[in-house]
Amino acid sequence: MTSLMQSLKAGPLANLRQSGIYIALAVIIVLFAVLTDGSLLTSQNVTNLVVQNSYVLILAIGMVMIIIAGHIDLSVGSVVALTGAVAGVVAVRMELPWILAILAAILVGALVGAWQGFWVAFVGIPAFIVTLAGMLAFRGLAMIVLGNTQISPFPGPFRSIASGYLNGLLGGYGYDAFTLLLGGLCVAAFAWMQWSARRGRIAYEQTVEPMALFILKLVLVALLIMAFAWKLATYKGLPIVLIILAFLIVIYTVVTSRTPFGRSVYAIGGNLPAARLSGIKVKWVNFWLFVNMGVLSAIAGIVFTARLNLANPKAGQNFELDAIAACFIGGAAVSGGVGRVVGAIIGGLIMGIMNNGMSLMGIGIDYQQAIKGLVLLGAVAFDVWNKRRAGAVEA
Repeated sequence: MTSLMQSLKAGPLANLRQSGIYIALAVIIVLFAVLTDGSLLTSQNVTNLVVQNSYVLILAIGMVMIIIAGHIDLSVGSVVALTGAVAGVVAVRMELPWILAILAAILVGALVGAWQGFWVAFVGIPAFIVTLAGMLAFRGLAMIVLGNTQISPFPGPFRSIASGYLNGLLGGYGYDAFTLLLGGLCVAAFAWMQWSARRGRIAYEQTVEPMALFILKLVLVALLIMAFAWKLATYKGLPIVLIILAFLIVIYTVVTSRTPFGRSVYAIGGNLPAARLSGIKVKWVNFWLFVNMGVLSAIAGIVFTARLNLANPKAGQNFELDAIAACFIGGAAVSGGVGRVVGAIIGGLIMGIMNNGMSLMGIGIDYQQAIKGLVLLGAVAFDVWNKRRAGAVEA
């Protein structure tokens, strides 16, 4: 009875944190589509949005797991520069096969993550301090590796990671039917996952959003996915970087929601003493979280370097801020224990659409930074308000 009364008190707002982000994305898309006279939604611009924001979205996947566990990583932008520099040295200066450049960059990213994970997990230094030091150290290492110069050009296959497309696999219609087919499969997969998750919450007597709101969310997401697929299909087809990003989203969604490691991450961020008492190897979970963040930073560095066709010691500046902002806008809690991979991706898309839309409107970078700061503050304020409301409901 008590549980029922709490659900009634919470009402439709009980899952506003989860459902509201989808509505916010749709509203922002419509808003900037109107303000830019439709320029935002041209096929070319939609494709550019994917390519331009892919590396930040990759970083956001790892960052949200770090934040869920109650940590932060300020070094990812510098790791992007360092791993891009390593790829440049291997592929261009040493003239080795481009696949070895990718493997070398990922290995360096993993070693960087292991280094930071050691200090955080086993020595006990706060992640803020460790990664702040890493932000400085790895930027310096990037300059040393490159000799404080730039490396270019990269081999064609390497560049295609960020600039290549799959097109014509099911062509002959004036658009790429294969891209639309994949869009439909994504809609079906999303609906099945959401329905399964809803049934699971109901089975454990957890609060769920009203069925009308649940259906509305599915319809909105389906429309967004298919409209997005149509725009890609009528331009150059499916970007290769989008395939990489989709693969990472699926893998890490499963890891965070369906594996013991993922449940351990939430347990550590939600209640650290209880996690220790329950037998979770907290130190090792934290260690592997930072190794994972290093690997994802390397992948982002590869994508960014491939897009620019340039290894630059100044690459990745402020990427950590964009990734962190994406996580908080996407529903991650400042205190840890709350957050989702899909939410971080949507938060990153919101930031990317805002950047792109304001640029199309001719708004200067100074005003853009101020507006993004206010949006981030609003997202964190909503998190605080949501917790207070939840506490009032429980009382």
